Amino acid sequence: MIQRTVLLKFAETTTQEQLQEVVSSFTALKNVLTGINEIHAGFNLAEKSKEFQVILMVRFENQAALDAYTANEDHQAVAAFIREVGRVDSIGVDIEL
Repeated sequence: MIQRTVLLKFAETTTQEQLQEVVSSFTALKNVLTGINEIHAGFNLAEKSKEFQVILMVRFENQAALDAYTANEDHQAVAAFIREVGRVDSIGVDIEL
């Protein structure tokens, strides 16, 4: 199993409604993609790294599922929306579980 975690930082002009739509759109991918064991998204509660407002986490069955996710048009649409609403930085990591 592979877990991808992404921390997202947005512009000051990004609204709370847009951030909520990022969370909702990301979690909705569970309904259209195969090979996903878990998918979570939410708002960062940590004070230390509070400049990253949204955290995304997805667990894949295997590398093939991760590769399919990366190329999937629904995932690409969510990624485009994230950029559109003001993503200024992100950190992404993958680990094998």
